[in-house]
Amino acid sequence: MARMILNETSYFGAGAISNITAEAKNRGFTKALIVTDKDLVKFNVVKKVTDLLDKEGMAYEIYDEVKANPTVAIVKKGVEVFRASGADYLIAIGGGSPIDTSKGIGIIINNPEFSDVVSLEGVAPTKNPSVPIIAVPTTAGTAAEVTINYVITDEEKKRKFVCVDPHDIPIVAVVDSDMMSSMPKGLTASTGMDALTHAIEGYTTLAAWELTDMMHLKAIEIIGRSLRSAVANEPKGREDMALGQYIAGMGFSNVGLGVVHGMAHPLGAFYDTPHGIANAVLLPYVMEYNAPYTGEKFRDIAKAMGVDVKGMSQEEYRKAAVDAVRQLSKDVGIPEKLHEIGVKEEDLQALSEAAMADVCTGGNPRPCTVESILEIYKKAF
Repeated sequence: MARMILNETSYFGAGAISNITAEAKNRGFTKALIVTDKDLVKFNVVKKVTDLLDKEGMAYEIYDEVKANPTVAIVKKGVEVFRASGADYLIAIGGGSPIDTSKGIGIIINNPEFSDVVSLEGVAPTKNPSVPIIAVPTTAGTAAEVTINYVITDEEKKRKFVCVDPHDIPIVAVVDSDMMSSMPKGLTASTGMDALTHAIEGYTTLAAWELTDMMHLKAIEIIGRSLRSAVANEPKGREDMALGQYIAGMGFSNVGLGVVHGMAHPLGAFYDTPHGIANAVLLPYVMEYNAPYTGEKFRDIAKAMGVDVKGMSQEEYRKAAVDAVRQLSKDVGIPEKLHEIGVKEEDLQALSEAAMADVCTGGNPRPCTVESILEIYKKAF
């Protein structure tokens, strides 16, 4: 038996944010708390949405204290701000961090027994749906707007924890490539590789099945052909990436991921490494590790990445899939080794233990041990 959970309503395409005010009115909402970060306010990205609200005379307040890899403290502060504001819905504007923060706030407001935040780790037994969230992604990567997961950093314990909760999915997703056009090159590249990691891990994860396979293969194809042009800031590339990352989210949110994410989360907790970069560096090494356990799937991945696989042996198409991923990563300027992004060799054992305990690792097609994960880290180092 399998289960699919998706947004109630989604809008796609340049200019899609024009639907936000009608959605809020039709649902009877009265005041928004906008959850975002200071850069998006500074660069007038948030203004694109607040201008629409102002024009319709709709009330809102802004909470802009979200940082990359949001912490327990940031969520707790957001809960206080929401309570004091008199808001009745959330508009999350940003990458994965503001959307994840909104999920944490929305869940705790309606399930106050989880106000310590850390008790939400894993599959949280919440009783009530989150405060309604309208999610407006500004990066093409995390697909947080369509997933039932969010990731929070516990600063005290130097660890990231993943929360999985069907109650947290935004009711409306607004995937507007115009909201992504101010993403700098580096962020476009790293969030795009995050999306590719979602698609490849979602396609090879243990719980994968036909409905999600269809999504993941299409996502690999779209991302493979459009990430380079999105990094070059071409509108078509931007729009395709916005769609590709969302399609990947539709899939992996419902079937889980693998050890790339299991190994990337501790890097974020230890060094504040941007999540997409951690994934991008690790992905080819994990693909090599998993290859013997993936049947013919790497042939499909290579084909979706634009490789002509006719007449290739299993060994050849497996290598071709890994090579295509490596090449894309290189073309968009991602480093190839962990030591280039500040990882310290003396931490590899502790990182391996954290990765083994991560909720994503259980979905990996090839079984993992602390030792096997350490070997992958060493290869990638």
